[in-house]
Amino acid sequence: MPTTQTTKISQLLDPEHVRIGLAEPSKTAVINALVDVLAGHGAISRLDDVRAAIFAREEKMSTGVGKGLGLPHAKTPAASNTVAAFATTDEPVDFGAVDDVPVQILLLLVGPEEHKSQHVKILGRISRLVSREPLRERLLDAETPEAVIKTLREGEAALRS
Repeated sequence: MPTTQTTKISQLLDPEHVRIGLAEPSKTAVINALVDVLAGHGAISRLDDVRAAIFAREEKMSTGVGKGLGLPHAKTPAASNTVAAFATTDEPVDFGAVDDVPVQILLLLVGPEEHKSQHVKILGRISRLVSREPLRERLLDAETPEAVIKTLREGEAALRS
């Protein structure tokens, strides 16, 4: 495993891969919008393959993990490295979440099969972060991509690794 891999969400995101207040009306539309955020990313070779992998994973079980968090994710050869996109939605979106709470915070994660360990660590980290109500509120109140990344960085600094 290359030493450049990180499990820090804030390091995987840059402002161009963060969307504030998506107005998509459905789970499918939100996931499509998040995948589209990765268009042109240097680590993504085939966006349609990423989209197909994300939806195939979603069919197995909803990635609405609870407390208003959606974590669409997949492993695919169309990604040469682990990459992420983040969004908040204007209105809650029914994701078929385990707790039946609609989703308003989303982190899309995609990477190659050989980064499985990193993938699992990142999913666990975002789940722990967003389980904290004050951090969820700050993410939903963020008005810029930079504010989202700063909030995640501060939340991660408070987490035990």
